[in-house]
Amino acid sequence: MEIILNSVITCPNCGFQKREEMPVDACRFFYECENCHTVLKPQNKDCCVFCSYGSIKCPPVQQSNSCC
Repeated sequence: MEIILNSVITCPNCGFQKREEMPVDACRFFYECENCHTVLKPQNKDCCVFCSYGSIKCPPVQQSNSCC
């Protein structure tokens, strides 16, 4: 299975979207929206901002592993 390393994060506050490269060896717990400067944090039961707000889940979750 090919791992996808880019995900589009959508800010729930203003709807701004940006494509970001995901780290393969770490979780991203905080992400600041470029547009409205809201700091995003993972939602309940998600391991990182990519799993909560991204178009693609983080690489460890894509591989069916636990994340961080």
